[in-house]
Order: sequence, then C-alpha cells, then structure tokens
Amino acid sequence: MTAEDVKNLRENTGAGVMDAKRALEEANGDLDKAIQIIQEKGLAKADKKADRATSAGLIFSYIHGDRIGVLLDIRCETDFVARTEDFRELAHNIAMQIAAMDPEDVEALYAEPFIKDQGITIENLIKGVIAKIGENMKVEKFCRYAL
Repeated sequence: MTAEDVKNLRENTGAGVMDAKRALEEANGDLDKAIQIIQEKGLAKADKKADRATSAGLIFSYIHGDRIGVLLDIRCETDFVARTEDFRELAHNIAMQIAAMDPEDVEALYAEPFIKDQGITIENLIKGVIAKIGENMKVEKFCRYAL
C-alpha cells in the first residue's frame, strides 16, 4: 500500500485519509475491495443519521430540452451544506433522474437504479453523499412537468 493508493481511493470515494488507509489495509491493497468496504461503512453511517431533522435545503429546478421541467425540494440539516457543490450536484443528479424516469413518488424514486450508474439506487446515491458530508439528506417532494 502506497500513498498513491490512498490518494486514488480518496479521489474515488471522498473518504478521509485514515478511512482510506484502513480500508486498503483491510482489503490487503485491493482497490476495488477497499472501495466496497468504504461504501458499506458509508451506508452504515448514513443509516445512523437518518433520524436527524432536515430543516434546511433548497428548491432545485431542472429543464430538459425545453420540454420537461422538474422542481425538486431536497433537504439537509444546515444551510452551510445546502450551499456546497456536493449537495447541489446531488440535487442536479436527482432532478435529471426525475426528468428521465418520471417516478410516481419519492418512495418509487428512491428504489430506482441511478441513470448514470445502474449499479446503485437513488437511495444509495443519497446515502453516499450523506456519508461523505456527514449530514442527513432527503428528497422531501418533487413535481415533473412535460409537454
């Protein structure tokens, strides 16, 4: 395990230095296995934060091809996180998902495979950002308009 391995793992997962180092040690230097370990630990961290209040957030709008529009109410715990690039990117990805897949409700949205990575669900996409940022997040509601 080298410093370059730790750096690559951090870039791929957003994990901290010590978490990346521990995951590589546990995976005996196997980068793919270390990524999986960090993701599993991240999902566990996200589950622990699920009961925390989400009183901040933003209303995110997305227009696709001037024919489909989405308004997304996505929540987090603090205004500070609501202004971060990671949170805005999450909002953008979820709004694109809604535009493309037209889910019936939030529960159906959470169960869908992510359009950019069919290997994860929207719920796990959100949990990954929760693990990275350290705050609870959730989609409160959304509406989709189409011509």
